[in-house]
Formats: sequence, C-alpha cells, structure tokens
Amino acid sequence: PSGLNLTQLSGEVVERGALRYTPARVAVIDFRMQHRSEQFEAGVVRKVECEIPCVALGVNANLIAAIKPGEQAQQLRVSGFLAARSLKHRTPVLHVNTIEFLEGN
Repeated sequence: PSGLNLTQLSGEVVERGALRYTPARVAVIDFRMQHRSEQFEAGVVRKVECEIPCVALGVNANLIAAIKPGEQAQQLRVSGFLAARSLKHRTPVLHVNTIEFLEGN
C-alpha cells in the first residue's frame, strides 16, 4: 500500500444497520461511532464530540452486529482507513480493520 491513511478512534456505537453480505458472502455492516474527549489545540484544552460513519467487514462486522446501540455503553477503540462513501458521494467513511473492546466502561 502507498500513502498514509490511518485513523484511530475511541467511542461507542450509537447506530448500526443490519448485517448483510456481499455477493462473495463476506459479512458487512454500516454503523456510526460517537466520540467524546478532551484534546489540546493551540495550547488550550477543548472538548471534542463527533459522530463518524463507519463500515466493518468479515469478523469485525459480526462483532459490531452483536452490539445493541443505546443499551450497552460499550466503549471501543477502532482503527482503519478513510475512504469516500461511493464514487458519487465523497463523504468520508471509516473502514474499520481492528476493534478493541475497552475494559471498565
């Protein structure tokens, strides 16, 4: 692979679609993660909140499908890469390659 495109985010799943399958029978699921934190910017601490659209495939899709948004405040750390939603819609979506369930949340 060429070029750097790596995104890491912690938060919780606040919305997810239905588990579906590609024509090659690979599991896929769309979901949204909500992130809240405090970050330093220009020497000042600021509160950060955002929701990010995500997609997971394979084993990761099955892990996300098992989460019930709103009922479980399960904190996750995900990493992956950003890509356009489609050729027509250029909004970025986080394609999740790894999922870590965080303890104590």
